[in-house]
Amino acid sequence: MPTLRIALAQVNPTVGDLTGNAGIVRSTTRAARDAGARLVVFPEMMLTGYPIEDLVFRQSFVAASRAALERLAADLDSDGLGDVPVAVGYLDADGPPSVNSAHDPSAGPRNALAVLHRGLVVARYFKHHLPNYGVFDEDRYFVPGNTLVVVRIDGIDVALTICEDMWQVGGPFAAARRAGVGLVLTVNGSPFELHKDDTRLGLVRRRAAEAGATIAYLNMVGGQDELVFDGDSMIVAADGSVLARGPQLTEHLLIHDLDLPLGLLPPPPSTPPLPGRSKAELVGDEMGIQRVHVSDPHPVLPATPLQGGVAERLSDEAEVWGALVLGLRDYVRKNGFSGVALGLSGGIDSSVVAAIAVDAIGPAAVVGVSMPSQHSSTHSREDAAELAKRTGLEYRVHEIQPMVDTFLTGMSLSGLALENLQARVRGVILMSISNQEGPLVLTTGNKSELAVGYSTLYGDSVGGFNPLKDVPKTLVWKLARWRNDEALRTGEEPPIPERSIEKPPSAELRPGQLDSDSLPDYDELDAILLSYVDSDRGRADLVAAGHDPAVVDRVLHLVDLAEYKRRQSAPGTKISIKAFGRDRRLPITNRWREATG
Repeated sequence: MPTLRIALAQVNPTVGDLTGNAGIVRSTTRAARDAGARLVVFPEMMLTGYPIEDLVFRQSFVAASRAALERLAADLDSDGLGDVPVAVGYLDADGPPSVNSAHDPSAGPRNALAVLHRGLVVARYFKHHLPNYGVFDEDRYFVPGNTLVVVRIDGIDVALTICEDMWQVGGPFAAARRAGVGLVLTVNGSPFELHKDDTRLGLVRRRAAEAGATIAYLNMVGGQDELVFDGDSMIVAADGSVLARGPQLTEHLLIHDLDLPLGLLPPPPSTPPLPGRSKAELVGDEMGIQRVHVSDPHPVLPATPLQGGVAERLSDEAEVWGALVLGLRDYVRKNGFSGVALGLSGGIDSSVVAAIAVDAIGPAAVVGVSMPSQHSSTHSREDAAELAKRTGLEYRVHEIQPMVDTFLTGMSLSGLALENLQARVRGVILMSISNQEGPLVLTTGNKSELAVGYSTLYGDSVGGFNPLKDVPKTLVWKLARWRNDEALRTGEEPPIPERSIEKPPSAELRPGQLDSDSLPDYDELDAILLSYVDSDRGRADLVAAGHDPAVVDRVLHLVDLAEYKRRQSAPGTKISIKAFGRDRRLPITNRWREATG
């Protein structure tokens, strides 16, 4: 069988940066060709970045994407790279977006994959299965394609597919079997979730068996608002064996030699698409097949096969830490911030956020601000200073008590109102630093606190990004211990003081205050939240699972009551199957409550 040297470009595009993304394609194609690659593949919507959301509705953006694709094909040829086929995702359209019921359901914006060769766009494939769950709204934006595109490269028949096409039975992969292809490309913008890499591998194996062909699965890497794309590209044979697999959460060019069968000579005829079909009518594997000849068998075979290798898998904590670091780094970098600032209390949450920030953008770009009040303990002040010393971040101290006292001369406050005033003074200090000097303010609340509303609006919740937004409190502790252990393993000083990890959590807004005064034990709280928030289980399910009915009622009441706070919270990196915001969307005004016993 002939050998095809394929390069899977696990790269990091930026939404809307068509020029920069095209530049990544050109430089990466050069590196792949220098390594002898005969086919170079880039991720889903590489040219535009992903997801582009309502940019789809701007005709200027659609036109710019199409023009950028044509220009990229010409530029690759002028770079001397035109002889190498390049598969690249982009935004296309064969009609206006759907804005009313009179819209033609068979035409519109397309999530597309093109093959560029010798200065031309020689093939275009439109995504067939459109996801409309979780963070995805593709049924809102795109029209599905109904034709599988098969390109013959070096005499080998290669089918083109995009992301969700792989997650559904039938459709493109069933058509690929009918077409008798040797290789299926599936390009992806698949967001990170803990344990999703295991799910993907099983899925790729099932689709490989369905298609009866090798699958080259490529995923992008990088942060885009709340989402992180984790790479984990792979090549899997029809029998399920893993031939090569890229690393997680880092850019990588995965190059591998594949022994694949030549396509039938002459190729079977194309079958036409079925015209005028709406989304609801696109079912099963009823797809047309379009065949495009790109290149004949390549006479020169590599003397020594090139193996892409199989990257070592990360532990759960390493995966999550890497995702949080990447998500923050790209949010800062892609949005042009000079650095970050955060309140550094000496507690576990702010300590972990500070360590993430230092890993993401370096200590010189991180400002940690200690803002003690009369209720702040000596150990909290010491622990904040110790973390700053260990990590090398810029450390500042602003005493808030004089500001609080000044406010109280004009207004009499007590109890919760006085506690919240302290948090809001701290928020004013952080936002003033941001306004004056330019750093992005990080808020430090975790998912458990966000779930039950254990935060102060315009106080400790103030900020432009929250690295821990989707991280339960119990996982925060695990991450802190993992990061310190990792430092010891590599011969570095652990960044987080042990006392910050071990001491009982407290907001320190009144004498002797502990989180346990207001909330259940975090082990129990997180177990209830995992069922109620992430799995949409009801009260009866929670009680049946052994949780105390009174605790369940209390937690559910807090979660339901705090929806208005969550709606105003900063974006933060998604790591779970159901993050607040894009994943979990509930009305603020809502009288439905789980029935109590």
